[in-house]
Amino acid sequence: MKGLKIRKPLEIESLESYDIISNREVEEIKTALEEGDLCKATEKIKQSLHEIENAPLNIAVTGESGSGKSTFVNVIRGLNDEDEDSAKTGVTETTMESKAYKHPQYNNVRIWDLPGIGTPNFKPEEYLAAVKFEQYDFFIIMSSERFRHNDILLAKEIKSMGKNFYFVRNKIDSDLHGAQQRRKKSYNEDKLLSEIRDDCIKSLHKGGIQDPKVFLLSCLDLNKYDFNQMQEILEQELPSHKRHVFMLSLPNISLPVLEKKRHALKKQIWKWATLSCGVAAIPIPGLSVACDVGILVAQMIEYRNAFGLDQKSLENLANKFNKDVNELKSVIKSPIVVKEINKELVTTLLTRGATGVLMFIEYLASNIPVVGTMAAGGISFGTTYLMLYNFLKDIAEDAERVLLKALESPV
Repeated sequence: MKGLKIRKPLEIESLESYDIISNREVEEIKTALEEGDLCKATEKIKQSLHEIENAPLNIAVTGESGSGKSTFVNVIRGLNDEDEDSAKTGVTETTMESKAYKHPQYNNVRIWDLPGIGTPNFKPEEYLAAVKFEQYDFFIIMSSERFRHNDILLAKEIKSMGKNFYFVRNKIDSDLHGAQQRRKKSYNEDKLLSEIRDDCIKSLHKGGIQDPKVFLLSCLDLNKYDFNQMQEILEQELPSHKRHVFMLSLPNISLPVLEKKRHALKKQIWKWATLSCGVAAIPIPGLSVACDVGILVAQMIEYRNAFGLDQKSLENLANKFNKDVNELKSVIKSPIVVKEINKELVTTLLTRGATGVLMFIEYLASNIPVVGTMAAGGISFGTTYLMLYNFLKDIAEDAERVLLKALESPV
């Protein structure tokens, strides 16, 4: 991103398009802005941002020993089994008590590795009481084979307690590899996946589970099979204020996930732009306007972390796909991504892009009456909006290029 550019057509989404903040709150914010009451509007927005950014998300992962629970806990956080803070894995049961693993970027997101449920005298009500079931937002029940009696007992008990649960048939890659060796002439991957899925659903139906949600995964290739469908269902069934942090916490292993992250972050830009109108504003040379550079710095760092373009995440990605980290960095086009993002850098960018900013503000004032009545506040709004919009677009495109480079097969 060289300075600031106006990209056309530029989408200015209406406030009503956001489901994270209620329609009543949207109207209150609009009224406050129209009346010139920035303090009232920013207070509402602060509350909304605080709620979605600090919403606790607790995901429970359970199943029989050897189903790959601990590896799933790692890969869903973007980690390998040998990384620092990874869950301990092994061919035998390594989880003897519930243990929470924090997300490396989002401390309010915890993935819980629960003890195995394969004991002969398994009692689901006692198990759920022991692991304190009430603290989890939903349960993932994993199996590397057909779902068994204990899986069904647990699912029924979870349902009776009003919680959501999802079945994950893990290690699909092993099934496919075995079938390919046995059926060299008649091997059909899509047909085999359909057979495995249907078999899982059929056995769960027999056990009394109506409309089970079953996803086929491989922790070694999480971007394949049903991962995208699973994350879409999980997102849809979460409370609205928890969807944002759930989406941002997902590992950057597929283009659909990157696009969803871009969309989720884009939906928040207007809130940060409004906050910039009156919070800790400082003059920007060449703009004759006060702008909250601190908000820009914090959000740009947040965007970089969310897309996994910070140094540590790039190293983890390179390690996962056996690439050199410099090879991944070679496709990053935005120079800001690889620099230290601080107030000095952001101020320099704003100064260089002063002309583009003023053109954009004029565009806003003529198309959005509320912004036109905000005087200096409107200029600050436009400056912040354009800066975040352009940076988000650039970094999302860089993230796509990095992922595609990571997925490239060796020549």
